[in-house]
Amino acid sequence: MWYSLMSDYVAVRRYNIICLGSIPYRPREYFLRLTTCKSLHVRQPDILHFTPPVKSYKMHLSQLLVLANSVGTALSASILLSGGTIIAFDEELESLNVIRNGALLVTDDRIAGLYDVPKPQGLPKDIEIVDCTHKIISPGFVDTHRHGWQTAMKTMGSNTTLTDYLFRFAAPASAVFYTAEDVYIGQLAGLLEALNAGVTTNLDHAHHTWDKERSEAGLDATIESGARVFWAHNFGSVGKYLVPDQITAFRKWLKTKPKPDGLTTISVAYDSWSFEPAAHTQAVVNLIKELKPAVLTTHWLGGVWPIVNSPETLQPYGILELDTAIVFSHAVAVSAGTASLLRATNHFISITPESEMHYGHSHFGSHLIQDQASLGVDTFLTFSTDLITQARIWLQRTRSRLYDEVINRWQIPASNPMSVNQAFLLATRQGGLALRRPDLGVIRVGAKADLVVFNGRSPSMLGWLDPVAAVILHSNVGDIEHVLVDGKFKKREGKLTYENYDAVVDRLLASAERLQAIISEQPAPVYDGTFYGVPCTYGHPLEVDAQHGPGNGYGELFWKTTSKTQDNTGKGGKDHNEL
Repeated sequence: MWYSLMSDYVAVRRYNIICLGSIPYRPREYFLRLTTCKSLHVRQPDILHFTPPVKSYKMHLSQLLVLANSVGTALSASILLSGGTIIAFDEELESLNVIRNGALLVTDDRIAGLYDVPKPQGLPKDIEIVDCTHKIISPGFVDTHRHGWQTAMKTMGSNTTLTDYLFRFAAPASAVFYTAEDVYIGQLAGLLEALNAGVTTNLDHAHHTWDKERSEAGLDATIESGARVFWAHNFGSVGKYLVPDQITAFRKWLKTKPKPDGLTTISVAYDSWSFEPAAHTQAVVNLIKELKPAVLTTHWLGGVWPIVNSPETLQPYGILELDTAIVFSHAVAVSAGTASLLRATNHFISITPESEMHYGHSHFGSHLIQDQASLGVDTFLTFSTDLITQARIWLQRTRSRLYDEVINRWQIPASNPMSVNQAFLLATRQGGLALRRPDLGVIRVGAKADLVVFNGRSPSMLGWLDPVAAVILHSNVGDIEHVLVDGKFKKREGKLTYENYDAVVDRLLASAERLQAIISEQPAPVYDGTFYGVPCTYGHPLEVDAQHGPGNGYGELFWKTTSKTQDNTGKGGKDHNEL
């Protein structure tokens, strides 16, 4: 379908952009012609009968200019990061290797050289040298579980449980009021946010696939973002948009969607192993066996949660033995038998520490299978978007629970059960292995040039000696000076290189204003009985009292500008008379 919007046909001559006229375009095609004349194509289904207002997400001229500019983001084919401390990976020793006052050579999209001197000899004449003195050069972080489209609902889920999230913010609930524009700009802004935080690779569980237009909007935004993304289309019938219809659209996008730099890999997500009609599930299985997508991902909790998409669930379908990487998100109730199956088939889980602690998933055994684990962010509408925070939280969560086991035996801990190196590897190399991409999440010759450069002289990092500890325990997003993906700068000198980012901000804020107004007017659900019919009733945890004197300090949610939305109404707490 051709869109009526007219946009400029642009050309790139070195780094200058000239307009050549106007033609209609499809959002999935970018008509950029280089001077070489090469073309560059740079369940609650019952609530889903509402059709949201149609709102176009068509690109403006500025967004075409973005892609044009991105061709020349790197000023030459080779870049030398000179004088920094490099957190490299030694494949022979299977361990991190720190190179101090060294250099890293990037040629095109790959790491071409590692040196123990800042300015090695024999470099290309046109090389761009970036001074990294006093800086830490890290591999890009790999997020193996994210829902990128939800950016506009940020701060709306601050006090939620998993049930709150599912019934108020998750895919089925949001389908009622999200337009294609909302999906598009939320996905684009969310992936740019991730790039700003040094997340260079995302496994995006795209469950905004309620119809063709909104599915395609998320995919188009993903392609435009410039991030490395495994965009996993979620299959699951929504109203009249059934799995067979989704498969038809999926096949079309595989053939027609542009891959100007190969950064977007269309993959598969499927959660309905126990909910969809058997014929639909088999159709998804047949699709996986036929197309052999790079990645399949599924939510799996277990325990009290009736989301049991475990390796044992998938095993009878004969897909665990395929070359397709399978990532099981959360896996909080993993057992010893399941751990053995994961190891035997070399599939990974994605631990999302902040998410699982925030929503109440809990962690039963995932700390025992970290050799087949990676890290994810999950629903960043509610909390941090960076992998550094996730690694730090998971490190201390694991340390605390293992320390408790010693203390509960009335013993004194004599060693630290988890190291900063292990946390760092979970956020980098383990993510690449989970995706069966050993060239991601590591610094070694031949690996993809996905890199993050930290300012070692920032207030939070000043005085560091161990670069791994500095990143995991002391750094924050503001310390990230440069981010490269495929050898191109996506963040430089502390700022995103995405042209006209202000326009993205304006569109996201307009979307957020509309969506947040709708959500804030909805009454909070009351939870009683059982969750989705499982034999587990709702229960209330002990509510914290954090206020001296009357009341407990829980307070209200500040969602509205003119009035207050009360949360936990009637829970006033105790009087403090003990003093």
